[in-house]
Amino acid sequence: MKRSFSWQAGSDHPDVECGVRGVRGRAEPESATVLIVDDDARLRNSVRDLLLAYGFRCISADSGGQALEILSGQSIDLMLLDLNMPEMDGQQVLTRVAEHFPETAVIVLSGESTFESATEALRRGALDFLRKPCAPDELYRVLKSVLHKRGLEQEVQAMQRRLEASEQRYRFIVDNSPDIIYMLDEKGHFSFLNERVLSLLDYSGEDLLGRHCSELVHPEDRDKARFAFAERRTGRRASSNVEFRLLCHDRGQPDHSPGLHSIFVELSASGIYSDNNKKGVYLGTYGVVRDISERKRAEELINFQLFHDLLTKLPNRALFRDRLELALSRARRNQSLLAVMYLDMDRFKVINDSLGHLAGDRLLQAVASRLRSCLRGSDTLARVGGDEFNLLLPDIAGRDDAAMIARKILDQLKVPVIIDGYEVFSSFSIGIALYPEDGESIEELVKSADMAMYHIKGRGKNGFEFFSDNMKGIFRKQVTIESGIRTALKEHQFELFYQPQMDLCSQRICGMEALIRWRHPERGVILPDEFIPVAEESGLITEIGSWVLEEACRELGQWQRAGFTDIVLAINLSAAQLVQADFESSILGALKRNGIPGNRLELEITENVLMQDMDQAASRLQQLAIQGVRIAVDDFGIGYSSLGYLQALPLHTLKIDRSFISEIQSPDDRNSIVTAIFAMARELGLEVVVKGVENEGQVAYLRRLQCSRAQGFLLGHPATAEKARALLQR
Repeated sequence: MKRSFSWQAGSDHPDVECGVRGVRGRAEPESATVLIVDDDARLRNSVRDLLLAYGFRCISADSGGQALEILSGQSIDLMLLDLNMPEMDGQQVLTRVAEHFPETAVIVLSGESTFESATEALRRGALDFLRKPCAPDELYRVLKSVLHKRGLEQEVQAMQRRLEASEQRYRFIVDNSPDIIYMLDEKGHFSFLNERVLSLLDYSGEDLLGRHCSELVHPEDRDKARFAFAERRTGRRASSNVEFRLLCHDRGQPDHSPGLHSIFVELSASGIYSDNNKKGVYLGTYGVVRDISERKRAEELINFQLFHDLLTKLPNRALFRDRLELALSRARRNQSLLAVMYLDMDRFKVINDSLGHLAGDRLLQAVASRLRSCLRGSDTLARVGGDEFNLLLPDIAGRDDAAMIARKILDQLKVPVIIDGYEVFSSFSIGIALYPEDGESIEELVKSADMAMYHIKGRGKNGFEFFSDNMKGIFRKQVTIESGIRTALKEHQFELFYQPQMDLCSQRICGMEALIRWRHPERGVILPDEFIPVAEESGLITEIGSWVLEEACRELGQWQRAGFTDIVLAINLSAAQLVQADFESSILGALKRNGIPGNRLELEITENVLMQDMDQAASRLQQLAIQGVRIAVDDFGIGYSSLGYLQALPLHTLKIDRSFISEIQSPDDRNSIVTAIFAMARELGLEVVVKGVENEGQVAYLRRLQCSRAQGFLLGHPATAEKARALLQR
């Protein structure tokens, strides 16, 4: 609808008057805020009324200064400006608005319409020029056009700001990414690289721009990376998580030499096309390269830990079996020989317990290093237990080759290992099995070598032995005995016999020694020499020892209640019992339960057992001696060579082995060792018991030496508990 435009006088107050207003945001043409600047109040009011009718929000100002003050205080979408005003004309206002309020659009509405004035106004920033008076339709059209144009410009500016912010964020993310982000052109040359390439590969982006991507790939991995790096495919078929190595820059060597340091990376890449699909023109490749060196090192460490012993860095049992399986396959195919060795360190427990576990670990490391020095590159040495090793020798000519390696190992260990200032000597018992004569499978060969190792251990240790068929029978016998011992403990097949100890002067019984027997339901009575070594090897000796202690103390209690209060009962102790945590309490508890004073019980311990841990033995035996328990050294003179322990331990008795008097036939015979033992015992205040007395000449000989106690078949055979009680009563 066309409206008339007349200039009428009205309010000259600069307050705001509003028509209908749209939603705020970018101002719609009909809802914009318009500042009317004119020194003619009648014209201001007429324009204001017209614009209010169109829905504009209007503010009036009667001078340029007042207009600038309004602009300083609030946002104005559009200004209608008269040029001819006192104090500050419109041209000056235009200049100030362009400098300080560029977001405000300006239309000049002036009676001065010369070409020069219009040109100058437009030059200073006016968006349009209208001559007073103008038709309302024309004024509305111009306002709407200018506001629409200004709105579009503001949208474009806002979009540019968002794009710039997005670009900054993208650049920040790309440049600070932990991964290398790259782009290649259609020929595979780098066209973009982020800054991560500098910290990972020591290249700057400028160093690589224009160079082909293959120059960075390790020579051994170029075939794998050739199509992945310059990927042309997109979507699911594109390269993803491809692993290979990239070369790092070495400033001191020519670039890209194979000897340079490299890192493992994981690459994902996709082709770039002009219309975002493969129907367009191929433009290049976009990709991400991630450093996975730490992950690779972790995987290698985990893999190493799965198949190696962490202490010695040797292969473990699993890796040994894997290599043995491969070696067996090759030996079958080539009809060649191989050897499997089972190596067990002698006396390692003594060393470990005496010097400590850290010293034991260092010994194992030193021994492993020496063993490796004896081997070929194709041999495999594995640690399969605490002090046990397996050795695979593939492609040998025969027994002599295996024997030569075994001798080299034993010779290497003749030189002591220095640990914490101590010279530690170690040795091995080595069992050897040959393929195919001693077994054709992994289990058979390892088992055969194990049997041969136990055979050499039983013959004095520190040597090697080849497997033979008769060892199978020995092994089966040991397995049968071990199983039988377990059954015997469960079904109470063990029994204690008692051998008297005689006072040779009074010819009265002064003591008894408890001796274990196995009353087998099929084989009859089995002597301890046959089953005790197996019990010690299997660890069952502790259960047997506990049973012997309880049964002996129970019988001794019956003797005491029957009036035999001066009889001393001797029982044998094993090394395994001596190291048990409850050793002292178990003995004192058995005495207390049966009402027996400590001096009625005598514990017999061999010299070799005492020497395994002298400090611990002295401490534990001292606690028992305080309670009156007697301590005796059994088989004195045939074990450890040092006699210093005689003063270090709380001893009461020395028991001389039968071998020292076996040749004595009359009282006039001489044995300087026996004489020396008696003299030493008197000096130390120790009693002497002589074992193995079997003839009257030996009795007379011992009486001449003033020996008070002896035992042997002449004086009394081991007897059951019932017969022993009858013997005491007589």
